[in-house]
Amino acid sequence: MTQASFFPFGPIKSVIGKCIYLPGNDIDTDRIIPARFLKCVNFEALGNQVFMDDRKEIDNLHPFDNDNNKNASILIVDKNFGCGSSREHAPQALMRWGIRAIIGQSFAEIFYGNCLSIGIPCVTMSEPNIKSLIYKVNTFKQLLFNIDIQSKKIIAEEDSWPLKIEKESRKMLTSGAWDATSILINGKEKINITMKKIPYLNSFII
Repeated sequence: MTQASFFPFGPIKSVIGKCIYLPGNDIDTDRIIPARFLKCVNFEALGNQVFMDDRKEIDNLHPFDNDNNKNASILIVDKNFGCGSSREHAPQALMRWGIRAIIGQSFAEIFYGNCLSIGIPCVTMSEPNIKSLIYKVNTFKQLLFNIDIQSKKIIAEEDSWPLKIEKESRKMLTSGAWDATSILINGKEKINITMKKIPYLNSFII
């Protein structure tokens, strides 16, 4: 059952939550959400179907089925996460499971952009730092971590690790510019003024 209880909107300056680690390089979008689920009319059910084939096929308990990871909102991954097809369903499925931010060594470019467009920050860390972070996560399973996008750090109690995030992505997240829907709603008056100036939307004489 999906854990998502809210969807992001407006400026995103930090993400606080438990971490879940998903090991493996080159995890593609077909593994994140298998192709047979792309026929959905909307994205609402995708949280239940995320990593469905992986969860059925592996011998060990998948991290997304582990009770220790319930209500986790920060996903830690390895290299080239989100490669493969450009399906926007992949970040949508992760968000509806409950993921609010992703930390990795590297991301596929289109997946990165799709995440940014729905308010999921994708930040990177060096391999030594990410191994140190994973050790902390595995040692203290209920510990909350704070991804501070403004200071580019992830913080847990007395420990912190540096993060990397693209300058423009950071600006979009912290200003709220990633949220096109909210920008349109807030600009309703300006839109109406512009609309009245467009001839084919109003009565006019030829």
